Amino acid sequence: MANFPGGSAYAMVRDVAEGFTMVTDRTFMRLLPPELDQLGFEIERYLRELRGDQPALDDLTAIQQKNRRIQRLNGCLMMMRSHRQRRRV
Repeated sequence: MANFPGGSAYAMVRDVAEGFTMVTDRTFMRLLPPELDQLGFEIERYLRELRGDQPALDDLTAIQQKNRRIQRLNGCLMMMRSHRQRRRV
């Protein structure tokens, strides 16, 4: 059974991107290596989806929201990679 907050890896990624879930090193401690793989896949997939969505150039709030989501997911991905490197998972 997966231990993802929100029920699934994709739901967790959406929550992280929106800022509802804060990710720390402890978040990854309870996940198994296959779950970490699945989470990494879903993060990269959602990042591609976000980068493909182009708001209007004069809509500054939409551009800022998009950049915040991308920044949160990149931070989560970097934290997960460093966790895996430290734990040699």
